[in-house]
Order: sequence, then structure tokens, then C-alpha cells
Amino acid sequence: MRVIGTAGHVDHGKSSLVRRLTNIDPDRLAEEKAREMTIDLGFAWLPLESGELLGIVDVPGHRDFIENMLAGVGGIDAALLVIAADEGVMPQTREHLAILDLLGITRGIVVLSKIDLVDDADWLALIEADVYEVLAGTTLADAPIVHVSAHSGAGIADLIAAIEQLVSDLPPRADHGAPRLPIDRVFTMTGFGTVVTGTLTGGSIRVGDEVEIQPGTRRARIRTLQSYKQTVQTALPGSRVAVNLTGVDKDELARGQVLTQPGSLQPTQLIDVLFRHLPDAAHPLPHNAEVKVFTGAAETTARVRLLDAETLAPGMEGWLQIRLDAPLAVSRGDRFILRRPSPAETIGGGVIVDPHPARRWKRFQPAVVEQLQLRLMGSPAEQLAQLASGNEPLKATALQQTAGMNTAEFAAALDEALSTDLIIALPGDVYLSGDSARGLHNAMLRELDTFHREYPLRLGMAREALRSRIGIKQATLNALLGLQTEIVAQDSLLRLAEHQVTFTATQLSQIERLRATFDSARFTPPSFDEAAQIVGEDVLLALIELGNIVRVQPDVILARVTYDEMVSGTLALIDQHGSVTAAMLRDAFGTSRKYAIGLLEYLDAQAITKRVGDARVRR
Repeated sequence: MRVIGTAGHVDHGKSSLVRRLTNIDPDRLAEEKAREMTIDLGFAWLPLESGELLGIVDVPGHRDFIENMLAGVGGIDAALLVIAADEGVMPQTREHLAILDLLGITRGIVVLSKIDLVDDADWLALIEADVYEVLAGTTLADAPIVHVSAHSGAGIADLIAAIEQLVSDLPPRADHGAPRLPIDRVFTMTGFGTVVTGTLTGGSIRVGDEVEIQPGTRRARIRTLQSYKQTVQTALPGSRVAVNLTGVDKDELARGQVLTQPGSLQPTQLIDVLFRHLPDAAHPLPHNAEVKVFTGAAETTARVRLLDAETLAPGMEGWLQIRLDAPLAVSRGDRFILRRPSPAETIGGGVIVDPHPARRWKRFQPAVVEQLQLRLMGSPAEQLAQLASGNEPLKATALQQTAGMNTAEFAAALDEALSTDLIIALPGDVYLSGDSARGLHNAMLRELDTFHREYPLRLGMAREALRSRIGIKQATLNALLGLQTEIVAQDSLLRLAEHQVTFTATQLSQIERLRATFDSARFTPPSFDEAAQIVGEDVLLALIELGNIVRVQPDVILARVTYDEMVSGTLALIDQHGSVTAAMLRDAFGTSRKYAIGLLEYLDAQAITKRVGDARVRR
């Protein structure tokens, strides 16, 4: 399914040409018929030899209605640039051509109309030469020129043949399973209700589908579908479609909104774009200039922020961040046009690179520009990796939304990114770029190596301390630890796999003295401070981390073998008597109340026992 659009100066015969081709009058408004001038978009269709119906969007040529023209050309596959043979290239010829060029319309036919008004071959040759000069350097530079008279019918057969060839050469319309219908008309029909029309892209829609209209999040259901006056059950991408909706009133909808699948498109008021300033623009574009933005069938006023220049001269390209005054439903890769509000002038356009920037960028930041360039030029997989290059992973839904990709595009890009290690998957359906994951892993290795050098007798670094130094969430730390073997987790500590606590001969001698002290008073051992005076605090802390000594209270420590014996004895007393008190424990082990209470409180904290009044029972 294909759609072509007319373009050209006012009164150069666009609507007359459409009538001659299709026998359909695209001028539907009474005012248009009275003034004999197209004011708003008109629609028709042409049966092709292949049996396909070719949609035609007829646009106004008068400069006062250029914004209506912009609402109709966003979804076309090709253009018929109509130039009257008796007048040649005129101001709106140039403006419409510039718009087609900015929108990336690469296929078209130049229709030299009204040839019945010119019988001078030299004049026609001059007009053609002028046309070729104007087309040079644009996307339509290679467009053929066909001579036509809508009045007499001369050249119409040649034009239809050229259109047939043009359509046959067009690449197939992709069906990504993500339909979008920019709404260019809203009206009601007796007995049917609300109807919207537009050119469908991205995927098919079907009778009975639930749809969403953005901006606005209005939900509706498709009651009936028509394409070129024919009722259909399914509308295909690339076709002109009239959608009869239930569950929504006409007054709730407007030109510029987008009909799509629920949840697939989020409106935005901030977009990053690559902008091309037209060479014949009247003035440079300054930072913070007020403009009008046109994309799809939508328009809004906005302010532009120049990210890499103070001003942008005519003919130059630059990166802009545009703050929209009203939200628009757009995607990455959408084309747009900018116009100056007063005096009204088309000044340029380009492509939306990021429809959902993370924030308002600082100006003159090379890293920001590099990021945008990668998003523009990189493969879809590379773009996803760039978006997932922060310290925290992104959920698949957030990554897809930020990328501005439809479901099929995102799935393909993600598969490629995962298979090439551009992105890694973490538990919880979250994703992080491979470079970010490797960078965070290396940072953890560096931090632990520094810690081990500074504290060689410490078994490892606390998880929370490492997380804080790296600047990531605990869940992210845990996920990254699960992907490698160079870092070992031991309870709440982390260490390098090759790290071992090694004591000097002097320290080993001091440890033997402490062991003898513990052996001589097993159940009333020295306090933490007293033990630290024998071996030093760093050695004592190492023995605690290694598990040789258990610190049950800040100042109460027990040798591991003694601790195990007292725990077994405590549980045996509970099993025998139903519970145990500090006094019972003191008497059983010949210790003091300080050690008995200290041990019981520690066992409570370890969820081994539970306090009931003054006694303990098994938890």
C-alpha cells in the first residue's frame, strides 16, 4: 500500500491534476470550491495496473496554508512536484521542495503542468533547465519531468506510466507490529460516530482492536475500518485509513494526535534532534529562539537550545534540544520541520534522535554530542548499548521506550546486542552495557586491591562499603558479583579470590600467647581490649573475621571451640528444662553473669534463641 502527495505553488494545478488522474475532487470544503483554491488537505486514490490502490494526498499551495500542507506530507512515500509551465519555479515551489528534502522524501516526479498554455519549445526548455537547477542537491535531484495538461489530458497517460514505475520501484512498507496513525482529520458520521483518518505506518490494525490516542491516553476500540471507501477488516501499513472508533467522542480528538497500540508510545515535551538550517533562511538561528515544530500531522510552538553553537547560520547543521510547549507523540527517527512564527518562514528541519532525553543537557559538552551522534549513526544494537551505559541497569520496557523502537525492532536489536556482548542481561529482566559492566567490575577489583593493601590482615571489605565507593545499588552489586569468579563473597565481606590473611612470625607468637590465655580461662576469657593488648587490634579483628574467635558483644569474645561448646550446652539445657536463664547458664559453665548474658543476647540476635520473660527458648 502506497501514498503519494502533491506539492507546489498555489494555482499550479495540483488539485486539477488529481481530479484528472482519479475522477475524484480532492477539494471537499465549500470555501475551497468558492475560492477555487485548496485550503486544507484533500484525498483521492488511483487504481494501478497491479490492482493496488495508490493513495493521493493533495496539499494547499498558498503560503498562508503551508502548515496544512505540512500535516499531510509526513507519511507519503513519494511526491508529485507540480510546476506550471507558464510560470515556472515560484516561491512555494522552492519551499515545498525544501520541505520534501528535509522530510527525506527521496522518490518523486516533477509534473510540468498547464503545457496547453505554452506553445514555445524554447520556453519549455528554459523552464526545464530552471527546474533541474532547483532540484540539484535535493533528494529529488533525479526525479523525471513529465509534461501534462489536466485540461486537455495531454501527457496524463505518460504520467500514469511514470507513477506505475515509481510505485513498483519503492521498497516494501515494513510491518513491525507497531502501528501508528498520525491523525489528520477528525469528524463524525451519522450512524457511526467518531471517525479519524491518516496514513498508517509501522504495522496493521484490525476491527475490534483496542487502541490508544496520544497525547491524552484516551482508549477506544476500532468499530469499522475503511481504506479508499472500501470496508476492510485489516488495514495495512502504507495505506490511507478511516477508522471508526467507539468509546471516544469527536471533541476529545484533534489533528496531530496519534492512534497506536496501548502503551507503545509515550508523549514528550523534550526532544534531541539533528537540525539542518536551510541555506536561504533569512536569519541565523539563535539559541533559545521561538519556533513552530511540525512532525507527522502535529504542530506546536517550542524553544530551541543550541547544544554545540551560539548561533546556527543558514546552510549549517547543528544539534538542538527542543522544549515543546505542548506534548507530542513521536519516536526516534521521526522527521520534523521548523518554522519561524513571525514573519512566517520555513527555516529547516531534520530527524528526532532522542524522543525522551534523560535531562536538560548542558551546552557545549562534547560527550553529549558524541552520545547523540552514536544514537544517530550507530547500529540499533550499538544504540541500545549506549543507552544502557550508566551505572544502573535498565528494565527492558524502559530501554525500549528510551530507544524509541517498536517491539520488533527492539527485540532484534537486543538479541544482537546480547549475542555480541554489547549488552549483558542481569537478573530481574534488566540490562547493562557490556562496557559499563566491565568498567564496574574493574572498579570493584581496584577498590578491593587497595583495601587489601591497606588492611592486609582484614579478610575482606564490607559489601556496603564497596557498594558505596562504586556508587551502585546493592541489587546491582549482587548481580555483577554473580557474573564473575575473581571476587569471593564471605558473609557480609568481599575479597579478591587470591587474597589470604598471612601473619608474621611475631604475630603468630602473639597469637599463641592469646590462645594460652583463652585455654587457661575458657569461660571467663580476656575482654576484647585485653586481648588486643596481647596481639594488637588488627590481628584480633583478623582472628574474628577468620572465625577463630567469636565476638558476642563489643567487649565479650570467646574462642571458637568454647563458643561452640557453650551453644551446644545452652540448647541442651533448653531441651532438658524447656528454657534457660542467665543464672542457669552461669552455673552450668562456671562463668560470670556478664558472659552468660552476653552469649544469650548474641544467640537471640542470631535467631538461635528467643527471649520469653527472663528466660530463653529455642526460636
